[in-house]
Amino acid sequence: MRESAAHGPVPPAATASFDAPGGLAEPEGYTPTQRDLPVINRGDTVQVPVTPAPAPAPVLNNPEGPGPLFVVGDVHGYLEELLAALRAQGIIDAEGQWIAGNTRLWFLGDFTDRGPDGIGVIDTVMRLSAEAAAAGGYCKALMGNHELLLLGAKRFGDTPVNSGAGTATFQAAWLLNGGQKTDMERLEDHHLQWMARLDAMEEEDGHLLVHSDTTAYLDYGDSIEAVNDTVRETLTRNDANECWDLFRKFTKRFAFRDDNGADAVRELLNVYGGTRIVHGHSPIPYLLGEVGSEEAEEGTGPVVEGPHVYADGLAIAMDGGVTMAGKLLVRPLPLTA
Repeated sequence: MRESAAHGPVPPAATASFDAPGGLAEPEGYTPTQRDLPVINRGDTVQVPVTPAPAPAPVLNNPEGPGPLFVVGDVHGYLEELLAALRAQGIIDAEGQWIAGNTRLWFLGDFTDRGPDGIGVIDTVMRLSAEAAAAGGYCKALMGNHELLLLGAKRFGDTPVNSGAGTATFQAAWLLNGGQKTDMERLEDHHLQWMARLDAMEEEDGHLLVHSDTTAYLDYGDSIEAVNDTVRETLTRNDANECWDLFRKFTKRFAFRDDNGADAVRELLNVYGGTRIVHGHSPIPYLLGEVGSEEAEEGTGPVVEGPHVYADGLAIAMDGGVTMAGKLLVRPLPLTA
């Protein structure tokens, strides 16, 4: 496994506020996995060497219309893995520069926490956005629950919020969910402004792009524009309890996995448009019930070869589980296999 599942220290306020396995707890409404996602020990981050990929062929572009569409799953601070995956798809060159012309690239959120260089990931996405725009394409990103968590931890710290089950704080939740001290130390105003302006959902070529596999988006509006406006307005008001409720709802997961999962997808598609939903958030090994073990031998982590299509073919999961020795996925849409 790439990282330990051991949690770092959690402030005293958190121990009274949470009730999760191992003595820590999650906020009310927080939906953990069977064994919540691994968290790196702060100060003991393991850097995994990534073998450079051969020089890729640049993405072929159609100058007469929109370029190819790609989506990126949860990165969680694994910058080297991200760069390797983008190179393998011909989107960047060996120096990390955009070479994909008018290609359209969407990140599905969760840039920080658990991995070693979340701020480096954000800086890279911001840089590629400028380079892609100059080349006639674009690189855009959605709001994930970890962006909300980092914003909350920076803005509100240990300010108590109404979790519905006692006192909770953003700071405690951020630590519980893999917050990295180095990310907080390097966080600057322009990073905060960028995160606070991210859209929550978008539709591209019939694909409804969201971060979380939840129907909670319906609580924020009956159109894509309304949801995005409501989320931004909530963050602008800077009310700790409102922001906590937004974070709590974005942590919900598995709405598309069980017997009624296809109906849940159809409900979102009927309201917001599109013919398929594409999401991150829930790692594919958990959706498949392939839960890793921290006692597993090196190289025996979950095997993820590509996106997971499920819910009667209506949902595509893109979180390959990079935090648990899975794979960071960058794939073109529509899927060809």
